[in-house]
Amino acid sequence: MAIPKVFVASIFLSLLLLHQVQAIHSNKLTSNAVSETSYKPKINCGGACAARCKLSRRPRLCKRACGTCCARCNCVPPGTYGNLEFCPCYANMTTHHNKRKCP
Repeated sequence: MAIPKVFVASIFLSLLLLHQVQAIHSNKLTSNAVSETSYKPKINCGGACAARCKLSRRPRLCKRACGTCCARCNCVPPGTYGNLEFCPCYANMTTHHNKRKCP
């Protein structure tokens, strides 16, 4: 008993279509996961830096440095001093003399 060529061809095309649908579905899942984790809304750097620098002896200098760091990192640590573990990018920026750039 021979299997008709049309039957074999339809099985093959069905498997190929199923494979394509699964590939498209898995791409949508991974692209959604990447977009959800990589999207971080911009923060208000002016307000965040004003709060960070309100007790500084040189508030204008502090706000300028903080604004630069915030624009690059999209993050400002909470409070007026310290708490750098909340924003590693902000904490790791240095000046040309290897001093901490961000207040």
